[in-house]
Amino acid sequence: MSRYEEGLKLMEERCGNGKDNTISLATIALEKTPDGSPRPFVRDLDAFYENGVFYITTWAKSTKMAQIAENNEVAFTVCGGWISGNGIGVNLGWVLDPKNAVIREKLRAAFAAWYDSANNESDENCVILAIRITRATLIKDHGAERYFMDFVNKVETAEGKIF
Repeated sequence: MSRYEEGLKLMEERCGNGKDNTISLATIALEKTPDGSPRPFVRDLDAFYENGVFYITTWAKSTKMAQIAENNEVAFTVCGGWISGNGIGVNLGWVLDPKNAVIREKLRAAFAAWYDSANNESDENCVILAIRITRATLIKDHGAERYFMDFVNKVETAEGKIF
């Protein structure tokens, strides 16, 4: 098994199997700092993980969705999971769109305790956000072992390598 495959297995153990994960998602704000620099923006979200993608139900008119529409490059951490990385944010559209039926059922199962109270599926602005991971760092045993994963090329890479 390659180091990349070991990292994927660890990712699945920590985040997969239908779990409701809390992730911190960072985007770039639409407004810049007073000196003109990009301003980071971060928030915690519930996310379902499967095959290199985090899925989130959200409101299409939210600040995060406006920011992702402008710049779809995002960063994330899995809260308490020793996992961080980058990805591409993609609006998959309305949760009730037939193309979203399979992932919607998985989201409803993972978020069963609160899904109906937090989501108005009859509103077409109730959408699914996919975070397609491009790179991630997984830490094991308090830093004794680290996996630097390139999800695009499906290999382990050097620490801090930017694609």
